[in-house]
Parts: sequence; C-alpha cells; structure tokens
Amino acid sequence: MPARRPARTALALAAVALLSASAAACGDTGALRGAGPTTTAVSPTRLWPDLRPASSPAYPYDVATRETVKGVTVPGGDIRKVDPVAVVTAELTAHPDDYGPKRAYHATAERMRQCRSGGDRERCPLLKPYHRDLTGDGRADLTLGFRLYPTNQTAVRVYTVEGKRLVRVLADNDALTGVELAGRALIERSPADTSGYEYRTTWVWDPGQRAMVFSRDEYLHVGDGRHGMRTPSPSASPGAR
Repeated sequence: MPARRPARTALALAAVALLSASAAACGDTGALRGAGPTTTAVSPTRLWPDLRPASSPAYPYDVATRETVKGVTVPGGDIRKVDPVAVVTAELTAHPDDYGPKRAYHATAERMRQCRSGGDRERCPLLKPYHRDLTGDGRADLTLGFRLYPTNQTAVRVYTVEGKRLVRVLADNDALTGVELAGRALIERSPADTSGYEYRTTWVWDPGQRAMVFSRDEYLHVGDGRHGMRTPSPSASPGAR
C-alpha cells in the first residue's frame, strides 16, 4: 500500500519512540541525553529524466461516465422517490449489447423480473439501495448495485438529479468483495490475484466533469488468506473494467 505506507511507518516509529521514552523515564535523573546522530535528509532522485512519456494510459479507467436515464421520472425532484427497479430496468433496455439474449449479462435481465411484486426476491439481482449526498449539493444521491449474472461481477451505479432528469454519474463493473461510502467517496474492494491482498478503488465527485471519477487504486495486504482474481469485464459498456 504505497499511498499509506509512509504514514503508517511514521506512526510505528513514533510509537516505538514513545515506548522507549516511557521505559527510560522510570530511571531517568532528568539530565540531558544525546539522541544520537541525525539522519541526513536525502532528496528524491529522478530516474531516467529523458524517458519519453507514455502515449496511452496504463489501465483503461473511464475518466467520467455520464448518462441521462430515459423513461424514469423523479417525483418532486426527490431521488428517494425513484423506483430502483425501474432505474435498473431502464439500463437493461438502453444497453441490449450487454443484457440482451446470449450477451454477457443476459441472466441479469431474466432475473430482474423477480424484483417485481410477487417475484422471488432471492433471485432478484438488485441489491439494497443507499441514499447519500456524494456530489456536495446538499441533496441525496442514489447508489445502486446489482449482480451481473451469470458472471461473478457486480455493477455499481451512482445517480443524481439535474433539474427533472435522473443522471447516472458512475458506472463500474467488477468482481467485488465489498463497497463502502466514506464521506463523499465511494470505495470498492476487489480480490487480488495474490492470497491475502486486495484492491481498493476510490471514486469521488468531480464538479468539472459532473461525474464520479477514479481517484485512487490501492493494493493492500488484508492478511486473511483470501485468494481471487481481478478480471476485466467482458462488456464494452461505459465504466466496465
């Protein structure tokens, strides 16, 4: 976890120093003691300064995925009154290349019928919806998740309201072990191909692009021995990895 390792190392060193000081204080006479030689600060060394910049990104993250949801109304501009089943159904209709017969996620479309009244809720691919302000406008936004059958992937979607329109501002598909909302950030956890490690991807609102954009990708040691494989989505739809 290179993004956080320096901070954790500093905390560990501080803790060791505190414990050492506490232990020494038991027999300390109060006299000044030398702390030893001070480590010389070393500035970063830039390697290969003449290296030509890459012509394409290393990983195909979509910078922003915005799409107006057609056929779904927002009663009174309140996103809490929007029917999540209607929202997912609208996506299935708008993207037949992903959800049509014999397509990558065809079983999701078949199972969505079970999400209606009288259906078998155990077979419904739609997960519990959550409402939280992720865009910073003081109004709740909608976070949805639904399973992408027959694969082991999960679709994560975030929607906001603009005027009278429902707008999708995040679309991502991945093999997930967990999703979290932290403040105004959405964090996805995915299994890594190394036992005991996982990926954590953070998405945050970008007011310039008016969408949730990729912010950080971390490779973390979780130490529980889980083993999995992060695989790209076979779909070419926006937000799929």
